[in-house]
Order: sequence, then structure tokens, then C-alpha cells
Amino acid sequence: MLSKKELLYTLALQRVPNLGDTSAKKLVQAVGSAEGIFKEKKSRLLKIEGIGQIKLKELSLDLHLPEAEAELSFIEEHKINYSYFLDKHYPEGLKHCLDGPILFFMKGNIDIQNKKLISIVGTRNATTYGITFCEKLLEDLAPLNPVIISGFAYGIDITAQKKAMDLRLQTIGCLAHGFNQIYPKTHKKYVAKMEENGGFITEFWSNDDFDRNNFLKRNRIIAGLSEATIVIESAEKGGSLVTADIANSYNREVFAVPGRTTDSQSQGCNNLIKSQQAHLLTSAADLVYHLGWEIDEQKSKPKQTQLFVELTTDEKIIWNYLKEKDKELLDVIAIECNVPTFKLASILLNMELKGVIRPLPGKMFQVI
Repeated sequence: MLSKKELLYTLALQRVPNLGDTSAKKLVQAVGSAEGIFKEKKSRLLKIEGIGQIKLKELSLDLHLPEAEAELSFIEEHKINYSYFLDKHYPEGLKHCLDGPILFFMKGNIDIQNKKLISIVGTRNATTYGITFCEKLLEDLAPLNPVIISGFAYGIDITAQKKAMDLRLQTIGCLAHGFNQIYPKTHKKYVAKMEENGGFITEFWSNDDFDRNNFLKRNRIIAGLSEATIVIESAEKGGSLVTADIANSYNREVFAVPGRTTDSQSQGCNNLIKSQQAHLLTSAADLVYHLGWEIDEQKSKPKQTQLFVELTTDEKIIWNYLKEKDKELLDVIAIECNVPTFKLASILLNMELKGVIRPLPGKMFQVI
């Protein structure tokens, strides 16, 4: 944790126009502290690689200290926590992002150390298909206890976060404004429960203007915090695709849910898959497989029982066979389970969609 004085100087540094998080962090690491940066001669700062006159033009305490003092008072008055980029508990995902925030603010009961973090984003005009898929996905992922990150917006965002709360999963809303407000206002009714089950993160101050560009800037935090970004419904253009693009630039996994070619709210997802910018996501099993997650057997037993009950007679036979063998060729499964190959392909597809098996290269199948 920073001292009160160093927090004040860091806030002032955060306010310097044209500097940005990447350069601010570079200066801190070179000089040793935010306070030191303001007291260092500019001629010496200019010798730091990547730091030029434009970035340092407005590096002045007289310009930014009064505003920083006002924000510090707001932070203290509202008991707002913060995370500094050199802190031990600064999120691991953001540590690897050059443009990760030098400082961000938190409210609630956020605990993301050694957790599985995924972001779920999508259109604000979600269809029944998108909402249903999102809720089913979280139900199937619940035994893995992931942390669900989203933007607390209309549509897919709030669907994911409400379902996470229903399942008692931790969920974090990344805001595009300061803690002096909540947008959209209709979501105020979820704030208390969100803070019980996770909370909110923002890098914006209480006096920041409510600006559209803040949403785009916020998206890098959503992508950076997460091991994977999932897009569930998006038009051909939209903020969700920006988040997916940022996640790809961070070398994180991106998943997209396919939809009918005639559905406008599936165009963005279909294009991500078609251009190989995202993995096809049809069930929780796809995510678990690509991320290499292991299911806690004890926690997953109730869910496995539920899945087993939903299987048909043929599916039960095949599932039991693969459970014993672990994995097997399609043709061998057909012979051993006495199911015609033409019929088996359809059965295996249904089982894959139910999340109980996964396909492997060479027409192999494995039980999950």
C-alpha cells in the first residue's frame, strides 16, 4: 500500500495530460516514486527512453495537486480501496499489460488472487438465445468457481453478472465512470448484491466527465484482468468486438458464440470465428478444454449427476464406456457400444453440446 503522500502524488501523476499509464509506470520505475518524478529535473527525465517533451509538457504539481487532493478526500470519505501497479496484490493479468492502469479503485469484496477469471461481454440488445446461452454457460461453469467480469451494462453484461450472483459466483463490474455515480441508473438495484459477491473496479475519478471514450478505455481492463474473453452476441460493430480485439493483442484466449447468419446480433461473433480471431464456443466444455481447466471432482459431483440424468439411453451407454476408457476412436466406440456409425456421430455431437464429452484430433472422443 502507498503512503497517503505517495498516493496523492500518484493521483497527480495520473492527471498529467498526454502522459498515459505506460509512460507513467516507466517514469515511476526509473525514478522510484511519483513524488520523485515531480521533484526531478525535466532534463533528466527526458533521458528516459520513450519520454519526450510532449509527455512532460504539463508535468506540474501546481496544475494537478489541488485536483488530486480533492480526489483523495473523496476516496477517504467513501472508504474506497485502490490497487497500485507495484503492489503485491495488483492483478496478475494486468501486470502483463503495458497499458494497464498505474492505479485503479475498488469497492466491494473483491478477491481475485489465484482465481479463474473470465470476462463475458456482448450486445446491449440481447436476444432470448443469447440470454439463455449465457445463463446455461454459467450454470455449467459454476463447479469451477470462476470470477465473472463484465461491464455492468444492459444486455449480456448484466445477464452474466445477475446469473453469477444467483449462483454465488464472484462477479466484478468494470465501470467507465467514477464511484460518484452508477450507469445505467436502472442497475442501481444490483449494486449492494454485487458488492457482496465481488464488486466494482474503475480507473476513473469522481469528477471525470461521462464520456463515450471512457467505455473504450474501460474495455482494456476487462480484457486485461481475464484469462479469456467470451463474446455472446454482437452486431457487426460494437464495444464487445473492441474488447475481443484488445484481448487478442494481450495474447489472451477469445471465444465467440455462433449464431444464424441471418441474425444481426450474431454477425460480430460469426465474423470473429470466421476470421479465426476467436474459438467457437458451443458449451462450457469448449472453454474448459481450451483453457486446460481441471474440474474439482468433489464440487462437480452434483452437476455430473444432473447431467447424467439428462442423458438418453444410448448416451448413457457411451458415457459409461468412455468414462472407463477415458478416450477412444469413433469407429471403436460404434463397435463396442453397438451403435451404427451414422447414428453415433449425431449422438456424440449432442453429448458434446451437453458438455459431457469433447472431441480430440483423429476422430477421438474423451469424457469430461
